[in-house]
Amino acid sequence: MSPEAARDPGLQPERTSLAWRRTLLALIVADLLIWRSWALAASRGGAPGPVDYLGVCALAAMAATVVLGVCVLVRGRELRRSSAPPPATLLRWAAAAVVALASSAVAAVALGH
Repeated sequence: MSPEAARDPGLQPERTSLAWRRTLLALIVADLLIWRSWALAASRGGAPGPVDYLGVCALAAMAATVVLGVCVLVRGRELRRSSAPPPATLLRWAAAAVVALASSAVAAVALGH
């Protein structure tokens, strides 16, 4: 009997899937706060220059949230099939999306004041 056949993953796949979903939910909330900040800034008079940097932050946050949403969906499907570790590519995309969203949030806070 191979070691993989004897291993019982228990509830680990479900816990992992829930953790990915909680992370996505938290990032969606951050994304919505960035969009709210952009909308408030636009209602106060818009961007002073040719580029609306707060709008760029909002678009970057939205793109990062979409990428992370795709990562969550892919990982959820993988966990339903097996309890194998996630591919490195998926983790890289997820990490890049989290970093992009965090950077957008910091920039939105800095530009919002």
